[in-house]
Amino acid sequence: MKAFANEAALVSVLDRYNEIAIAVSGGIDSMVLAYVAHRFSRTKAVMMHAVSPAVPQAATARIRRYADCEGWNVVWLDAGEFDDPNYRANPVNRCYYCKSNLYDRIRDATSFQIASGTNIDDLGDFRPGLKAASERAVVHPYVEAGLGKAVIYSLAERYGLTDLAELPAQPCLASRVETGIAINPDDLAFIEMMENRAASLAPVTADIRCRTTATGIVIEVGTTFPQSQRDFLAQDAAKLCAAHGRIFAGVRDYRRGSAFLR
Repeated sequence: MKAFANEAALVSVLDRYNEIAIAVSGGIDSMVLAYVAHRFSRTKAVMMHAVSPAVPQAATARIRRYADCEGWNVVWLDAGEFDDPNYRANPVNRCYYCKSNLYDRIRDATSFQIASGTNIDDLGDFRPGLKAASERAVVHPYVEAGLGKAVIYSLAERYGLTDLAELPAQPCLASRVETGIAINPDDLAFIEMMENRAASLAPVTADIRCRTTATGIVIEVGTTFPQSQRDFLAQDAAKLCAAHGRIFAGVRDYRRGSAFLR
């Protein structure tokens, strides 16, 4: 009964808007929001996705699959964040510049109301991107409906979206770069390669991060990552780092936001 109530609350919020442009990253939050808007709401929804070195290729591919299967109208964008020196410098509020560029490009492409996949659990974090959203009157349907992360996962399960229900949290690749270390596409490509290699050794839901730090490349793995594979992962990562002229600083336990230095 609760699942039905959560769905009804979200649809009711979406129905307030005649036309809505959903910023879809490829993660579970924005994907479920797009699914609900397209399937169950009266709103006319268009999905806006920025293809970028900071977005994992798997996330972009996921959106393409859903667009093909569900008939989504997707607009593919270049958010232009790499043209912004403030973003590339990777300050503590990097996300503000990232989201500012994204929402400005979306606004250039559509007159629809812009919406994000922000949920109530996000409001307790330090998220400079929310300031950029506020400045541009971006709405957050999950927040308006009072829904958090657990509900979003339950909705994915309810709709049979197994691939989404099994997704671990997956922020942009730039979030792996320690604050103050400049963001560049080559580093992000290396991070993505390392995480894909590590993921091949682990369950789908394992938390895995490749961090670029002042001391070198660090691989972080969550508690569901098999202990028996850690030594192999360390050996493999050390070889890859050496082959790419990078310093390997070891494997450690996953810690959310550890690259973010305030």
